[in-house]
Amino acid sequence: MPRVARIPRELRLRPFSGSNAVAAGLLTKRSLTGPAWRRLFADVYVQAAAFDDGDHRMWCEAAAVKMPAGGAVSGLSAAYLWGVDLLPRRSPVHVTLPRSARPSPHPRLAVAHRSLGREDVTRLFGGIPLTTEVRTAFDLARSLPRADALAAVDALLHSRVLRREALARYVDFHAGLPGVRRVRELLPLVEALSESPMESRLRLLLHDAGLPRPTSQYEIRLPASDLTPDARTGAAATDARRRGRLLARVDLAYPQWRIAIEYEGDHHRERATFRRDVGRLNALRAAGWLVLRFTADDVLRQKDQLIRTVRQAIAERS
Repeated sequence: MPRVARIPRELRLRPFSGSNAVAAGLLTKRSLTGPAWRRLFADVYVQAAAFDDGDHRMWCEAAAVKMPAGGAVSGLSAAYLWGVDLLPRRSPVHVTLPRSARPSPHPRLAVAHRSLGREDVTRLFGGIPLTTEVRTAFDLARSLPRADALAAVDALLHSRVLRREALARYVDFHAGLPGVRRVRELLPLVEALSESPMESRLRLLLHDAGLPRPTSQYEIRLPASDLTPDARTGAAATDARRRGRLLARVDLAYPQWRIAIEYEGDHHRERATFRRDVGRLNALRAAGWLVLRFTADDVLRQKDQLIRTVRQAIAERS
């Protein structure tokens, strides 16, 4: 029977430097070429049993193993570590390195050469150096395409990792950095209540078309006078009389015209969700609301028609 490779406790589960492991006497150069280990980057390995090609955190940990001083995981990868996943499948690890650092090219590594201040980098998540939440938002806002940038900053705000005021202060104190003007232009458009990237894109479409800014995540309530007598008694009577019964919370709304705008993702096609949507839609119509529902195809490929639909609805209800 073939011998089972001995796995040193220090090298289990997390990526490590092969040369450091050899120097410490934990492995030999020859053993690193065996089936017990997977090579991730130059001189960076992980236990084969712990390898997961789709685990972005593992790839971030691997990039951190040989991270030079002044470097950090950044951009979309830093956002991921902060709890905001906007990464495409098999995304490379995004890192920011000093201009003097020239790592070997690798398809799972995307390098930006910039200077990071000491205050721009923190160490969380097992010691991985990554850009702070505010620097992460700043870099995404100035480097991504505009709609993607808005979606990224919205998501960081919504997750409560970031506060808008903190990003505004960072912009004020770093006015000389490239791209700061672009971030300033984006700041008035961000929305902490936005719950999905497509919702952010939809809101941006309305803004760019010159339409009024809608209210995000608006609660539509049945007036207390419309409640049944039974609904106005009992434990929830005070709140029901004060606020009315909640009918729905919609993605975007123009309350003054009773227009609700909804983004419909693929999950709305599921049978149970579809049934709930029908009942919800009927209740909103009965309450006098017009509900406009849009899909990804509308937002991404039928933009002009989407804007015409919203503009016509406003005109009819004004």
